[in-house]
Amino acid sequence: MTSRPDGSSSSTDPFQLERLAEELDKREHSHSDARSSTDDDLNHELPTYTPLSHGNPYLSGDSFDVEEFLLSRSHTMSLQELRVELRDYLSTLKEELVKLINDDYEAFISLSTDLKGEGVRLNKLKYPLEGLKAEILLSKAELRALQEEIQEKLKKRAVVREEKALLQLLLKIAESVTRLESLLLIAPPNQDDVDSSEFERARIGSALTGADSGSDDRSHGNKAKHLNRVATEYTQLLYHASKARTENCVYVNEIQWRIDRIQSTLSSDLDYLFSSTLATLTGDTKVLEVERSKLIADLTECLRTYDMLGLWRDAEDILRREVLRNFVKKTVFPGALNAPHSPLLPHTPFQTSATPAFLSSTSALPPRTPYTPFSAFPVQQLSSPSSFGKANSPHANLLEQNDEPLAKLYVQILRFVERDLTRIMDIAERVSIKSAQISRGEKSVASPATYTASATQPTAHDQGFEILANVLWDELGRALMDDLGGIVFAAGRPNEFRKNHDLTQAFIRSLESLAPSGHAIETMRSHPVYIAFEKRWQLPVYFQMRWKEIVTKVEETLGPQVELCPKIEKNNFVTIQGSAAWIAISACWSAEIYMPELSHRFWRLTLQLLSRYRTWISNVTGSSNKAAASTMPGSDRVSATISRSSTPAPPSDSTTTENHAADDITLRQHAAVLVDIKVMQSSVLSLWNEEISMMLPDISEPLDEDEPRAEDALQNALLHFSPLTLPMSNGIVSILMRRCQDALLPVRSIPSQFRAMSNKRMPTEASPFVKTILRPVKTFFGIGNSGNGVGELLKDDSLESYSSQVFEGVSQKYLSFITSIKNQEESLKRLKRGKKNTFSLFGSSNAREDEGKDEQRIRTQLILDVEAFGKDAQSLGVDIESSDSYKALTELVSTVEAPEPT
Repeated sequence: MTSRPDGSSSSTDPFQLERLAEELDKREHSHSDARSSTDDDLNHELPTYTPLSHGNPYLSGDSFDVEEFLLSRSHTMSLQELRVELRDYLSTLKEELVKLINDDYEAFISLSTDLKGEGVRLNKLKYPLEGLKAEILLSKAELRALQEEIQEKLKKRAVVREEKALLQLLLKIAESVTRLESLLLIAPPNQDDVDSSEFERARIGSALTGADSGSDDRSHGNKAKHLNRVATEYTQLLYHASKARTENCVYVNEIQWRIDRIQSTLSSDLDYLFSSTLATLTGDTKVLEVERSKLIADLTECLRTYDMLGLWRDAEDILRREVLRNFVKKTVFPGALNAPHSPLLPHTPFQTSATPAFLSSTSALPPRTPYTPFSAFPVQQLSSPSSFGKANSPHANLLEQNDEPLAKLYVQILRFVERDLTRIMDIAERVSIKSAQISRGEKSVASPATYTASATQPTAHDQGFEILANVLWDELGRALMDDLGGIVFAAGRPNEFRKNHDLTQAFIRSLESLAPSGHAIETMRSHPVYIAFEKRWQLPVYFQMRWKEIVTKVEETLGPQVELCPKIEKNNFVTIQGSAAWIAISACWSAEIYMPELSHRFWRLTLQLLSRYRTWISNVTGSSNKAAASTMPGSDRVSATISRSSTPAPPSDSTTTENHAADDITLRQHAAVLVDIKVMQSSVLSLWNEEISMMLPDISEPLDEDEPRAEDALQNALLHFSPLTLPMSNGIVSILMRRCQDALLPVRSIPSQFRAMSNKRMPTEASPFVKTILRPVKTFFGIGNSGNGVGELLKDDSLESYSSQVFEGVSQKYLSFITSIKNQEESLKRLKRGKKNTFSLFGSSNAREDEGKDEQRIRTQLILDVEAFGKDAQSLGVDIESSDSYKALTELVSTVEAPEPT
């Protein structure tokens, strides 16, 4: 760092030290002024002086910032002191640099002297390295040659080993083909055609009769096990042949005809054995229990063999042809419902239990699939010995108890299925389950169809026995649709259609209860014949007919007028329209009409019926509600009446007989509709809790967030009735209020009545008309001796509310009458005061005293009437203390001016 004179300008100063000094001076003055204004008790930390060193962060950083460095030293020294300190630190650095050079100088000089003569020595070491490199390269070439020679020999040995393994494989194939031909009694290919045909006839005869007594494996008792071992050998042959075929061996193609012949022979022998076993086991001939057990064992072995060979569909075809087809032809035909049904008897009288003994080991099978609990028939338990074993389910019991020909046909089919097919389905299911477990344990094992060139690759859905779907329902469903479709699917006759649908669904559920597993039920429901069978029901057509039937009856009753039921009971509908709407809603969920498959349609029809009933109420009560709203308290008409209370109004047209009759009709209709709305809401909610919520599918959580739940939709539909009740209630209150106000007319004649009385005594009881003021309300609700009122059913819910509103309106009218009387009395007093100043020769003080007494009696009578009016209102449940109009009325009659003293 070079020193500069103190007088140098800022333009020649690259670090702008003068500017920084001035800013530092200003900052120090500002800090000193701030410190002087603060409290002397505050504690401040004194700046510490740290000399410059190598550890200073501002000097040892990657980049040097002049301003940051100067600001860090601004509190410890001035700019001149900082310059001195920097010069001292510079001299210190120079001294350390010189010392560092002096310390390492001797080592540097000694290193240069030690390296003298090392170049010659390094050149001498270079010459032996070239010889070593040549020897290493030669050894590497010799090793590479040896390695290639070894690899060549290993490849030749691998080829020889593969050829040897292929030859051994071909020998195994040849031996296996010969052994299989021997086991299946197939003529060798080296014999002539005559010998082959004779040998074939001998083989077939031996296979059919089982007369070859030289081998136990081919005896009649061990035929099934013999064929099972042959199938195992044949599976191994196919596996070896597939491996040889991947090596493009011509030998396999040459003997393929022999392999196909073995497959055809094995399949034909297995088909014959399986067919004969089925015929013996399911025939009408009686078989002993011991022999039946052997037949069942042979049947199991046959099914295992079919499963091993992957010929599941062949076994199902034989079962359909030998067992099911004949029965279906004899049972299901166009006139089957009119023909008598003969009972099915068990095959042997020695069977003492309805459930075979071997079925006790099937407890580990999947549980039965339950059926939805919607049926038009009552469930009862059967105790008769005719009820059949596993089909003894509630649905099967319903079929047995029904006398319909279709139910009897279904019962006969179920008995046949349980007698002849249930055992076979259970055995086939156990064989399939065991085969699947083995396949999962040994993934290298596959069905022979995988190794057969002519066979197509089976899918996972086609593997295994599916007797319930592919045999039973395929044959039975087609027969029902083809031969009895016109009778069973009677879409044009809803009652018969509903009955047949219930019977058929009970039959299907009974069949499912006989299924060996839940997977078998799922396979049957996904079968094309089952899907086509369900589509044949034409459920939308049935719903349209029911919809027309239900809606037509409702629309016939929803006329322009409200019609009352001839007999009215509590908690029941009062109008014919409400009763018809409720009957239609409940009919949607009745056992005679409802179908689970149409639950969403019936639910929508229920909401539509509620909406239609609400629209009818709105239309039939709309005009009367508008007229009633204009006479409610607070309306323009009432306000105008109160404002013109001093002017007597003539009687209105509402007092006529015709208007009175019209009001009676309005009261009766509105009260009836209000009762029906209440009953409809409670009845529909009760129906939802008891039936609809259980019949609808589980849709408590809708798929769409914006879509409301079913219960919310019902609550919303019922809440739409609430806006209709208020106008009708206002109409009822308006009519009752008008009638009660008409009973107040005698109030205006009280002063003239008391002045015209000859017996002028002080009144002690209320006027007779007070009891008639609220009589219309009592008559409407049927209180007292008025008999049964039109609104008696509304008394529990609306008595207090209606009475309070009527009381408030009548009090306002009463107040206007009292105000009018008071104004008349004051006018009369002013008139009398004007006459009082005129001189009268015969004037006396008795007349003035009588006038004062009349006024006192009028005041007392008004007070008694108002008090009696309040007590009468309290008997109806009215809280008179909360009525502002009644308070004003009480104050008004209490402040009537007393007579002036003479």
